[in-house]
Amino acid sequence: MFQSPHDLPTCWTDPLPPLDENTRRLASERQQQLTKPPGSLGRLEQAAIQLSGQQGRVNPVIAQVAISVFAADHGVCEEDISAFPQTVTAQMIDNFVQGGAAISVMAQQLNAVLEVINLGTVADLAAQRSGQKSTDQAHGHIHHEIIAPTTANFTQGPAMTETQLIQALQSGDRAAARAAEMKADLFIAGEMGIGNTTSAAAVAAAVLQQPAAPLVGAGTGLMGAALQHKISVVERGLTRHAQARTPLSILAALGGFEIAAIASAYLGAASRRIPVLVDGFIATVAALIAVRQQPELLHWLHFGHRSQEQGHQQVLTALNAHPLLDLEMRLGEGSGAAIAVSLLQSACALHNGMATFAEAHVDDGQ
Repeated sequence: MFQSPHDLPTCWTDPLPPLDENTRRLASERQQQLTKPPGSLGRLEQAAIQLSGQQGRVNPVIAQVAISVFAADHGVCEEDISAFPQTVTAQMIDNFVQGGAAISVMAQQLNAVLEVINLGTVADLAAQRSGQKSTDQAHGHIHHEIIAPTTANFTQGPAMTETQLIQALQSGDRAAARAAEMKADLFIAGEMGIGNTTSAAAVAAAVLQQPAAPLVGAGTGLMGAALQHKISVVERGLTRHAQARTPLSILAALGGFEIAAIASAYLGAASRRIPVLVDGFIATVAALIAVRQQPELLHWLHFGHRSQEQGHQQVLTALNAHPLLDLEMRLGEGSGAAIAVSLLQSACALHNGMATFAEAHVDDGQ
């Protein structure tokens, strides 16, 4: 596979930049001088120090947030693995840019830049029906970068061709480039696609070399026999594609356009020195496969929340990741990460705004 690796975005092949260790050291020293017992702000201290090293600033800031939501349909829906029809994917894309979705509301609250990337839907979008190639809406910008109406059914063959996978990876890298152009302090990727928890569970199981059952969750609300059927579908896909071992071959065999694009967007953001805040199960699976491709990516990631989707904790454990929140969410879209932005902003405010013992004329106990 990939006879022409030069078609891959460079973030998949070139070394990622290291954190600024000098800035990180100075930020750590500052934390020791602030008017508090060392470590008393817990993981907020570590988040500020990590952001400092990522941004190359002793005093990190999160003012401008870029949110890219990637949407695509999945051929595995032929196997009846969702409680919702695939028409919902296109309908939700319209909802995103009209401001009615959860991530739209959160983007507005954060004053973040929200864009939606349509990689292919079975049903037409309103924007497509009106002949628009891209549309500026009051609540978001939509990019029609259509690869195909849907991936293929991975129980019958590979989900993507090599060409389609490269297109998805390039789309993700372009989103990261746009975030860099707007000088984003933080990047969030969201997703939308009926059937994508099935695809994400299959990708995670293939990467982790684990059986399907512990990684397959309710998704759109499946229970009982319907959930068991979903598990069996993932198992069939894993059996068919048992030879897929590398990150790219696993994505091509079992992934979705949006999962591949998110993985590439994370690598693209890190290559441009933009910190990443990872959302829930599907986004974390994208992070997992990107980290397997480029292990240094892990230094650029923050994890927003622990999803209620069953397999999320196993993927987090594999990444040695400790999310900021656990609110029993499982919506996707980037919504959990967006809610966690305020915690990172608080970490920066405390780090930058608190007085040192010397400045406050407080005895440091030494």
